[in-house]
Amino acid sequence: MDINPSQSISYFKTQYTHYIKEFRNFLKIPSVSTDPDHVKDIQEAANFLIKKLNSLGCEHVKAYKTQRHPIVYGDWLKAGSEAPTLLVYGHYDVQPPDPLEEWETRPFEPAIRGDYLFARGASDMKGQVMAALFAIESVLHTSELHLNVKFILEGEEEIGSPSLDEFMEKHKDLLAADFVLNPDAGMIAPDVPSIVYSLRGLAYFELRVDGPKHDLHSGLFGGIVENPAHVISKIIADLHDADRHVTLPGFYDRVRPLSEEDRKKIASLKISDAFYIKATGVPKLWGEKGFTTLERAGARPTLDVNGLYSGFIREGGKTIIPAYAKAKISCRLVPDQDPDEVHKQLRLYLETHMPDTVTWNVTMLSGAPAYLCESAPGLDRFVDALEAAWGKPVAYKREGGSIPVATSMKEILGVDSILTGFGLPDDHIHSPNERLHLPTWKRGIKALILFILSFNNHN
Repeated sequence: MDINPSQSISYFKTQYTHYIKEFRNFLKIPSVSTDPDHVKDIQEAANFLIKKLNSLGCEHVKAYKTQRHPIVYGDWLKAGSEAPTLLVYGHYDVQPPDPLEEWETRPFEPAIRGDYLFARGASDMKGQVMAALFAIESVLHTSELHLNVKFILEGEEEIGSPSLDEFMEKHKDLLAADFVLNPDAGMIAPDVPSIVYSLRGLAYFELRVDGPKHDLHSGLFGGIVENPAHVISKIIADLHDADRHVTLPGFYDRVRPLSEEDRKKIASLKISDAFYIKATGVPKLWGEKGFTTLERAGARPTLDVNGLYSGFIREGGKTIIPAYAKAKISCRLVPDQDPDEVHKQLRLYLETHMPDTVTWNVTMLSGAPAYLCESAPGLDRFVDALEAAWGKPVAYKREGGSIPVATSMKEILGVDSILTGFGLPDDHIHSPNERLHLPTWKRGIKALILFILSFNNHN
């Protein structure tokens, strides 16, 4: 790579202690987007980013109001109109920390233990946002930047980004860019630099089953009133058959078969079942018959129950027939599957299987299609930067998670995204004890510096 990044990398190293302090201050803000009690915290996180963008010398820095949480924008356009423009995406909201009792340290009191920084949002994705900001800051303090940079940082990603598409439609000119960097994906392992070329989509539902008008005494009414908890349990159990296939009618109709080339590319990652067993702590893996673990993890659709609630769930006993039962259900979708069609499939399944002894309703809370792109503007530069930082070839992976903004940016802004990130599979994202592997994060910042500086010597 025909650049000399040593000054920028050295600057980052000298500022590392300060950067970690700044990062920890960001993590202390409980910016939980799904909880109305944290609206002020969301605003505080947005203000933190506004202050940071201003400190970088960005202009047009603003928090745009939406129906829920603000979208923060800022730009550094001092390279001039002839220079290319990079749009950096990130989100500053986080998942709820529950269950709190399973955290070894408090979720919003960041703690460093060994090589890891523990806190909610450390990996997903405050750590990735700060990596991009610190890399750009390190370059700006040590070198000219022959690249214009724009930032779009939202506060609703963890609730499905309900305001983002409308914002991008209204601000296409503001967000116009030649390249898009989205570091909300992740690495395969600390020693394997990774690029994500495919993301699964998402369809997320809430199912409610209602029985009696209030909780009933199970001794007086047991055996004569059907229990909503029993009903929802049976419904859920039948959502997979003996081969672990999803039983929604038509669920696989649009699923593309995996070609031999697809299967070879997926297998080339060489991640063993033992890795997943160690990372999850389960005694044995599970999944759809006829596919490998890696194929199931990123290239096949799934259906999972994310939460269940019914009746008395505190310690001790209470003999009732609950009035209702609720389940949160998500489907990870592959290219060509449509979230709205899956909603119809689930509704048809429920109409067929739900007994007439209860009433029910299913609501689609969020949905986004899958994303597939084996090349994106600027990807070759980023691959060079990763390989230079790690000293080994990049691995390409189909990510099992969902990043709906990648599809939205492609459709609305007309630019495919470079999907990367420096989180690891065992970072416990969305779970207690979320963490960030600091050596991988630091190497990722080096790669970002190399990527940014590559525009200084390549036109």
